[in-house]
Amino acid sequence: MRTGLPSFALTLALLAQPAHAEIRAVVVGVSDYLTLDADLKGPANDARLMAETLVARGVTPANITVLTSDPTNLPEGTATGQPTHDAILKALAAATAASTKGDTVVFTFSGHGAQAPDLSGDEGGGYDELLLPADATGWKGAIGSVENALVDDDLQAWSQTALDKGVQVIGLIDACHSATGFRAIGGQGVPRGIDEAQLGIPDDVVPVEGTPAPPLAGDFVFLYSSQSDQRSFEYPMADGSWHGEFTLRLAQTLRDAPKASWAQVLSATTEAMVQGHARQMPDGEGPLLSAPVFGTGSTTDRFPLKDGKLAAGLLEGLADGAEVTLYATPAGGQPLASMTLAKVSARESSLDGPPPASAQWAELTSAPPPVPLTLAAPVLADPSDTRDYGPWTIALPPAGAAPDLVPILTEGTIALAGADGVLDPEGPGSSPRIRPEPGETSAQAVTRTLEQAAHGLALRKVLAGATGRSLTGKAPLSMTIDRRPASGDCDHPGPQAPFDPEQGVAPCDQLWLTLTNTSGTAQDVSVLYFTADFQVQPIFPSQNLSNRLAPGESTRVGLQIEPGSTAGLEEIWTLAVPASPDAPRVDLTRLAPLQGTRAYAGASDPMTLWLEGRMDPDTANRGFTLKPAPLTMLRQILRLTPGDPAPAPMEN
Repeated sequence: MRTGLPSFALTLALLAQPAHAEIRAVVVGVSDYLTLDADLKGPANDARLMAETLVARGVTPANITVLTSDPTNLPEGTATGQPTHDAILKALAAATAASTKGDTVVFTFSGHGAQAPDLSGDEGGGYDELLLPADATGWKGAIGSVENALVDDDLQAWSQTALDKGVQVIGLIDACHSATGFRAIGGQGVPRGIDEAQLGIPDDVVPVEGTPAPPLAGDFVFLYSSQSDQRSFEYPMADGSWHGEFTLRLAQTLRDAPKASWAQVLSATTEAMVQGHARQMPDGEGPLLSAPVFGTGSTTDRFPLKDGKLAAGLLEGLADGAEVTLYATPAGGQPLASMTLAKVSARESSLDGPPPASAQWAELTSAPPPVPLTLAAPVLADPSDTRDYGPWTIALPPAGAAPDLVPILTEGTIALAGADGVLDPEGPGSSPRIRPEPGETSAQAVTRTLEQAAHGLALRKVLAGATGRSLTGKAPLSMTIDRRPASGDCDHPGPQAPFDPEQGVAPCDQLWLTLTNTSGTAQDVSVLYFTADFQVQPIFPSQNLSNRLAPGESTRVGLQIEPGSTAGLEEIWTLAVPASPDAPRVDLTRLAPLQGTRAYAGASDPMTLWLEGRMDPDTANRGFTLKPAPLTMLRQILRLTPGDPAPAPMEN
């Protein structure tokens, strides 16, 4: 395990069980702290959402214990209590005692996490990971720990006790344990971590060296809300209610996971989070990652209509302005109408007019058009910085609500952090800087950079909203990636090997994509690259190469990370559109340049025109109201080591 803490991503997606097997759950949400000045707004809502999701997937309410300071509106029949240290451990022990071989115990925790020096030596000379219940206080030298904290040693001991009985353990933690090293400056979100200073841990406490505890043995799967070197955040939804980003996206994913594996759920949740407020990336481990989640989830992609409204809302990922298609049946059938969501609350959505009398179900057609890029008020990174940022701040547009980016004044320029307000989350320089090009003023550099950011982020949202959220549907395209690492310089790459996302990429690395049409229909394929500084770069097709793949046909696409890169998260987007006989090829690289949405002289296919209309609702191409064909996106997230990626297409 990461450090022994079963950071349990138990998220309701439980493993498929024999008919007689029981699933028991302990769901914890700590919003209100009794001693620490560290209250949160989202954990109680997370606990409610987790309990609802567990019940929806078939867990008996009587087998769920919810420990939260706000037990209102929980599923009827669940047991409740306060999220204190002793109550959590007693609930876990009771669930384990009641379980037998083949049963499953699920543990979820939403609240603050922390780290403290390990004084027992079982971390090998490192730090204990902590979860902070409502009655956690601070460092107590007499016990060598944070009083009333849930220490990873204790949770690992509980997990192994359950595993030794043949009980499967599933867990989820929406909290962070790396509260040092990063600062959230002026962001909309709130981090779920407390640093050592706030816990009163003395600077002179030195971890004890020793032998690490043995890893867990048994059937388990744990999901974590972020990587060990990242922070986890909670955010407000459009209706003002708060949720952990991980919990919200995970619950939305599980709604559509009737037969998905834990690995598929983790992948879909990661993709949803990367598109959202913060660039935190969840993690997972355990022998059961490849096992199917428990229950059936939703058996349809459609939402029921009741009294002219959708019985779904923000919690299901819907938003004002999204388009839906109405049907009479939960699957199949002819579309009856296309309508827009006019008002979306947490659990309900109104339409922009009365639906047809026979309409009983609604299927999401596309996400709403992107709204204009919104910035937070600029924030000075270092209060002791006396440089003149006046020309920069004057050039910035007025601040708005629900910002996409946070301008941070640093190093004599502006860094653009995400909505979480974390400066350089992937290492020095990983937040894009606004730097004037030769001959540019500060104001011109700001205008150019923000226009590029608005275009890149808008295209990202439009493509994600148009490609759907299917977890188990068979994609018409498969993709494998090989890497040729840099070897001395860009002209001499090393030997080719399968790409490992955990290793990331570095300047001068080559990546080679093998794309294969696995469907029975010809597919038009395009590849785009989304950089850390919000540029969208066309990769394939290039030089008028044909991008139409016949059934069973493959092609190789290469790109190279150029020298001079800074660390950051970037993405490869591989897009596929089924080809119509005798129709022109669909080349979505036309969407990449900023000027692409301003001059589409070369675009003639309905898909490109429809996407362009989604990017700019005021364009003359608004006549394309329905998506003309299915659109598939295969996304690969890259973690860059220092450099400034500007991938260049390579010849096949």
